[in-house]
Amino acid sequence: METEKLEQTEAFDNTSGPATSLPDWMSSLPGHFSLSEISVPGTHDSMSLFGGSKIRCQSWPLAAQLVAGVRFLDIRCKLEGGHFLIYHVNTFQEANFSEVLKTALSFLEEHPQETVLMRVKEELPIIPNADFAPRLQRYLEEEGQGRVWAKEAIPTLGQARGKVVILEELEKEMLGVPYEEQSIGDDWHVLSPECKWDQVKKHLGMATSGDKAVLYLTFCSGNGLFTNPEELARDINRRCYEHLKTQAKKTERWGVVIMDFPGTGLIQTIVESNYGTWNTTA
Repeated sequence: METEKLEQTEAFDNTSGPATSLPDWMSSLPGHFSLSEISVPGTHDSMSLFGGSKIRCQSWPLAAQLVAGVRFLDIRCKLEGGHFLIYHVNTFQEANFSEVLKTALSFLEEHPQETVLMRVKEELPIIPNADFAPRLQRYLEEEGQGRVWAKEAIPTLGQARGKVVILEELEKEMLGVPYEEQSIGDDWHVLSPECKWDQVKKHLGMATSGDKAVLYLTFCSGNGLFTNPEELARDINRRCYEHLKTQAKKTERWGVVIMDFPGTGLIQTIVESNYGTWNTTA
Protein backbone atom coordinates (compact mmCIF):
# COMPACT_ATOMS: atom_id res chain seq x y z
CA MET A 1 0.00 0.00 0.00
CA GLU A 2 1.32 3.41 -0.93
CA THR A 3 2.29 5.47 2.10
CA GLU A 4 0.03 8.46 2.65
CA LYS A 5 1.87 11.71 2.01
CA LEU A 6 1.68 13.99 5.04
CA GLU A 7 1.86 17.76 4.79
CA GLN A 8 2.94 20.38 7.31
CA THR A 9 2.79 24.05 6.35
CA GLU A 10 2.23 27.30 8.20
CA ALA A 11 -1.50 27.12 7.46
CA PHE A 12 -2.29 23.40 7.16
CA ASP A 13 -1.03 20.37 9.07
CA ASN A 14 -2.17 16.76 8.77
CA THR A 15 0.82 15.26 10.60
CA SER A 16 0.68 13.68 14.04
CA GLY A 17 1.83 16.73 16.02
CA PRO A 18 2.29 20.51 15.79
CA ALA A 19 5.57 22.06 14.68
CA THR A 20 5.61 24.65 17.49
CA SER A 21 3.77 25.26 20.75
CA LEU A 22 1.92 28.15 22.40
CA PRO A 23 0.81 26.70 25.75
CA ASP A 24 0.63 29.97 27.71
CA TRP A 25 -0.40 32.65 25.24
CA MET A 26 -3.37 33.88 27.29
CA SER A 27 -1.20 34.60 30.32
CA SER A 28 -0.04 37.94 28.91
CA LEU A 29 -3.57 39.23 28.20
CA PRO A 30 -5.35 41.44 30.77
CA GLY A 31 -7.94 39.64 32.88
CA HIS A 32 -10.59 42.32 32.36
CA PHE A 33 -11.08 41.33 28.71
CA SER A 34 -14.31 39.46 28.03
CA LEU A 35 -13.75 36.22 26.13
CA SER A 36 -15.91 37.77 23.42
CA GLU A 37 -13.23 40.44 22.88
CA ILE A 38 -10.39 37.98 22.24
CA SER A 39 -9.21 36.25 19.06
CA VAL A 40 -9.20 32.52 19.76
CA PRO A 41 -7.94 29.63 17.58
CA GLY A 42 -10.27 26.63 17.59
CA THR A 43 -10.81 23.26 15.99
CA HIS A 44 -13.99 21.92 14.39
CA ASP A 45 -15.02 18.40 15.45
CA SER A 46 -11.94 18.44 17.65
CA MET A 47 -11.95 14.70 18.39
CA SER A 48 -12.65 13.50 14.84
CA LEU A 49 -9.42 11.62 14.10
CA PHE A 50 -10.99 8.49 12.63
CA GLY A 51 -13.42 7.50 9.92
CA GLY A 52 -11.87 8.16 6.53
CA SER A 53 -11.65 11.23 4.33
CA LYS A 54 -15.29 12.32 4.67
CA ILE A 55 -15.26 12.12 8.48
CA ARG A 56 -11.72 12.85 9.70
CA CYS A 57 -11.18 16.51 10.59
CA GLN A 58 -8.03 16.54 12.76
CA SER A 59 -4.69 14.75 12.97
CA TRP A 60 -3.41 16.05 16.33
CA PRO A 61 -4.68 14.44 19.55
CA LEU A 62 -6.48 16.75 21.95
CA ALA A 63 -3.54 17.36 24.29
CA ALA A 64 -1.38 18.40 21.31
CA GLN A 65 -4.05 20.81 20.08
CA LEU A 66 -4.08 22.57 23.45
CA VAL A 67 -0.29 22.81 23.60
CA ALA A 68 -0.29 24.25 20.06
CA GLY A 69 -2.52 27.12 21.23
CA VAL A 70 -6.04 25.90 20.38
CA ARG A 71 -8.51 27.25 22.97
CA PHE A 72 -11.91 26.39 21.45
CA LEU A 73 -12.99 22.75 21.23
CA ASP A 74 -15.98 21.40 19.34
CA ILE A 75 -17.16 18.25 21.17
CA ARG A 76 -19.95 16.03 19.79
CA CYS A 77 -21.45 13.33 22.05
CA LYS A 78 -24.05 10.60 22.09
CA LEU A 79 -25.42 9.29 25.39
CA GLU A 80 -25.11 5.50 25.20
CA GLY A 81 -25.28 3.13 28.15
CA GLY A 82 -24.98 6.01 30.58
CA HIS A 83 -21.77 7.29 28.97
CA PHE A 84 -21.11 10.32 26.76
CA LEU A 85 -19.31 8.81 23.78
CA ILE A 86 -17.62 11.01 21.20
CA TYR A 87 -18.97 10.74 17.65
CA HIS A 88 -18.70 12.47 14.32
CA VAL A 89 -21.93 11.69 12.50
CA ASN A 90 -22.24 7.92 13.16
CA THR A 91 -18.51 7.20 13.56
CA PHE A 92 -17.33 6.52 17.10
CA GLN A 93 -14.10 8.41 17.77
CA GLU A 94 -12.71 5.93 20.32
CA ALA A 95 -13.09 8.39 23.19
CA ASN A 96 -15.61 9.60 25.73
CA PHE A 97 -16.40 12.96 27.28
CA SER A 98 -14.75 11.93 30.54
CA GLU A 99 -11.41 11.68 28.73
CA VAL A 100 -11.97 15.00 26.97
CA LEU A 101 -12.74 16.84 30.19
CA LYS A 102 -9.85 15.19 32.02
CA THR A 103 -7.40 16.19 29.27
CA ALA A 104 -8.62 19.80 29.27
CA LEU A 105 -8.50 20.11 33.07
CA SER A 106 -5.04 18.51 33.23
CA PHE A 107 -3.79 21.05 30.70
CA LEU A 108 -5.32 23.90 32.70
CA GLU A 109 -3.77 22.62 35.91
CA GLU A 110 -0.35 22.94 34.27
CA HIS A 111 -1.23 26.26 32.59
CA PRO A 112 -3.58 28.01 35.06
CA GLN A 113 -3.65 31.36 33.23
CA GLU A 114 -5.33 29.77 30.21
CA THR A 115 -8.96 28.88 29.58
CA VAL A 116 -10.66 26.44 27.20
CA LEU A 117 -13.97 27.19 25.49
CA MET A 118 -15.85 23.96 24.84
CA ARG A 119 -18.92 23.63 22.67
CA VAL A 120 -20.85 20.53 23.75
CA LYS A 121 -23.69 19.17 21.61
CA GLU A 122 -25.64 15.99 21.12
CA GLU A 123 -24.47 14.58 17.80
CA LEU A 124 -27.24 14.15 15.21
CA PRO A 125 -29.93 12.49 17.31
CA ILE A 126 -32.91 11.06 15.41
CA ILE A 127 -34.89 12.04 18.49
CA PRO A 128 -33.14 14.19 21.15
CA ASN A 129 -32.34 12.12 24.23
CA ALA A 130 -34.31 13.55 27.17
CA ASP A 131 -31.62 12.33 29.57
CA PHE A 132 -28.77 14.08 27.76
CA ALA A 133 -28.97 17.48 29.48
CA PRO A 134 -29.67 16.37 33.08
CA ARG A 135 -26.95 13.71 32.92
CA LEU A 136 -24.52 16.23 31.45
CA GLN A 137 -25.32 18.65 34.26
CA ARG A 138 -24.64 15.99 36.89
CA TYR A 139 -21.48 14.96 35.14
CA LEU A 140 -20.10 18.51 34.96
CA GLU A 141 -20.86 19.00 38.64
CA GLU A 142 -19.26 15.69 39.69
CA GLU A 143 -16.30 15.51 37.30
CA GLY A 144 -15.63 19.19 36.66
CA GLN A 145 -13.62 19.63 39.87
CA GLY A 146 -15.25 23.03 40.41
CA ARG A 147 -13.39 24.31 37.34
CA VAL A 148 -16.20 24.39 34.79
CA TRP A 149 -17.96 27.64 33.88
CA ALA A 150 -21.58 26.62 33.28
CA LYS A 151 -23.21 30.05 33.61
CA GLU A 152 -25.12 31.87 30.92
CA ALA A 153 -22.98 35.03 31.01
CA ILE A 154 -19.79 35.20 28.96
CA PRO A 155 -16.97 35.51 31.52
CA THR A 156 -13.96 37.74 31.50
CA LEU A 157 -10.61 36.10 30.98
CA GLY A 158 -9.88 36.68 34.66
CA GLN A 159 -13.03 34.81 35.66
CA ALA A 160 -12.30 32.01 33.19
CA ARG A 161 -8.62 31.37 33.89
CA GLY A 162 -8.02 27.76 34.81
CA LYS A 163 -11.57 26.78 33.79
CA VAL A 164 -13.41 25.08 30.96
CA VAL A 165 -16.12 27.41 29.66
CA ILE A 166 -19.12 25.46 28.34
CA LEU A 167 -21.00 26.66 25.26
CA GLU A 168 -24.21 24.66 25.05
CA GLU A 169 -27.04 24.28 22.56
CA LEU A 170 -29.58 22.30 24.55
CA GLU A 171 -33.32 22.73 24.09
CA LYS A 172 -34.25 23.56 27.69
CA GLU A 173 -31.57 23.42 30.38
CA MET A 174 -29.02 26.23 30.60
CA LEU A 175 -25.65 24.62 31.30
CA GLY A 176 -23.38 27.32 29.96
CA VAL A 177 -23.07 30.19 27.52
CA PRO A 178 -25.92 29.79 24.98
CA TYR A 179 -24.16 28.87 21.74
CA GLU A 180 -27.03 29.65 19.41
CA GLU A 181 -27.34 33.21 20.73
CA GLN A 182 -23.85 34.03 19.49
CA SER A 183 -22.90 35.09 15.94
CA ILE A 184 -22.08 31.86 14.11
CA GLY A 185 -20.68 31.58 10.60
CA ASP A 186 -20.92 27.87 9.86
CA ASP A 187 -21.78 27.25 6.21
CA TRP A 188 -20.50 23.69 6.32
CA HIS A 189 -22.10 22.37 3.12
CA VAL A 190 -19.57 23.47 0.51
CA LEU A 191 -20.36 23.94 -3.17
CA SER A 192 -16.92 25.34 -4.00
CA PRO A 193 -13.84 26.59 -2.10
CA GLU A 194 -14.43 30.05 -3.53
CA CYS A 195 -17.97 30.24 -2.11
CA LYS A 196 -16.78 28.91 1.23
CA TRP A 197 -13.97 31.44 1.46
CA ASP A 198 -16.35 34.31 0.63
CA GLN A 199 -18.53 33.21 3.57
CA VAL A 200 -15.56 32.88 5.92
CA LYS A 201 -14.10 36.25 4.92
CA LYS A 202 -17.47 37.98 5.36
CA HIS A 203 -17.96 36.62 8.88
CA LEU A 204 -14.39 37.46 9.89
CA GLY A 205 -15.11 41.01 8.76
CA MET A 206 -18.24 41.08 10.90
CA ALA A 207 -16.19 40.01 13.92
CA THR A 208 -13.85 42.99 13.63
CA SER A 209 -16.66 45.53 13.95
CA GLY A 210 -19.51 43.64 15.63
CA ASP A 211 -20.90 43.77 19.16
CA LYS A 212 -18.03 42.98 21.52
CA ALA A 213 -20.44 41.47 24.03
CA VAL A 214 -21.17 38.66 21.55
CA LEU A 215 -18.92 35.76 20.61
CA TYR A 216 -18.22 35.62 16.88
CA LEU A 217 -17.50 32.05 15.80
CA THR A 218 -16.25 31.56 12.24
CA PHE A 219 -15.98 27.99 10.94
CA CYS A 220 -13.35 27.61 8.21
CA SER A 221 -14.32 23.93 7.98
CA GLY A 222 -16.70 22.21 5.62
CA ASN A 223 -17.59 19.20 3.54
CA GLY A 224 -19.31 18.59 0.24
CA LEU A 225 -20.03 16.32 -2.70
CA PHE A 226 -16.84 17.33 -4.49
CA THR A 227 -14.55 17.86 -1.50
CA ASN A 228 -13.78 16.60 2.01
CA PRO A 229 -12.60 18.27 5.25
CA GLU A 230 -8.89 17.73 4.60
CA GLU A 231 -8.94 18.80 0.97
CA LEU A 232 -10.95 21.91 1.79
CA ALA A 233 -8.72 22.81 4.75
CA ARG A 234 -5.66 22.89 2.49
CA ASP A 235 -7.34 25.63 0.48
CA ILE A 236 -9.30 27.62 3.08
CA ASN A 237 -6.58 27.56 5.76
CA ARG A 238 -4.10 29.01 3.26
CA ARG A 239 -6.50 31.78 2.24
CA CYS A 240 -7.30 32.52 5.88
CA TYR A 241 -3.61 32.66 6.83
CA GLU A 242 -2.78 35.04 3.99
CA HIS A 243 -5.81 37.23 4.74
CA LEU A 244 -5.09 37.54 8.46
CA LYS A 245 -1.43 38.27 7.76
CA THR A 246 -2.27 41.16 5.45
CA GLN A 247 -4.96 42.54 7.81
CA ALA A 248 -3.10 42.04 11.08
CA LYS A 249 -2.35 45.72 11.71
CA LYS A 250 -5.96 46.78 11.15
CA THR A 251 -8.01 44.30 13.13
CA GLU A 252 -9.34 44.66 16.67
CA ARG A 253 -10.44 41.03 16.99
CA TRP A 254 -11.14 38.04 14.76
CA GLY A 255 -13.32 36.23 17.29
CA VAL A 256 -13.15 32.44 17.47
CA VAL A 257 -11.62 31.05 14.27
CA ILE A 258 -12.46 27.34 13.97
CA MET A 259 -10.46 25.09 11.65
CA ASP A 260 -9.79 21.59 10.40
CA PHE A 261 -6.10 20.58 10.29
CA PRO A 262 -4.72 24.00 11.34
CA GLY A 263 -1.05 24.83 10.92
CA THR A 264 0.87 26.46 13.73
CA GLY A 265 1.55 29.59 11.68
CA LEU A 266 -2.17 30.19 11.30
CA ILE A 267 -2.74 29.57 15.02
CA GLN A 268 0.05 31.98 15.92
CA THR A 269 -1.32 34.67 13.58
CA ILE A 270 -4.72 34.50 15.29
CA VAL A 271 -3.07 34.64 18.72
CA GLU A 272 -0.83 37.58 17.82
CA SER A 273 -3.80 39.74 16.82
CA ASN A 274 -4.65 39.95 20.54
CA TYR A 275 -1.47 41.82 21.33
CA GLY A 276 -2.45 44.62 18.98
CA THR A 277 -5.86 44.70 20.68
CA TRP A 278 -4.22 44.98 24.07
CA ASN A 279 -1.85 47.74 22.98
CA THR A 280 -4.64 49.89 21.55
CA THR A 281 -7.11 49.49 24.43
CA ALA A 282 -4.99 49.09 27.56
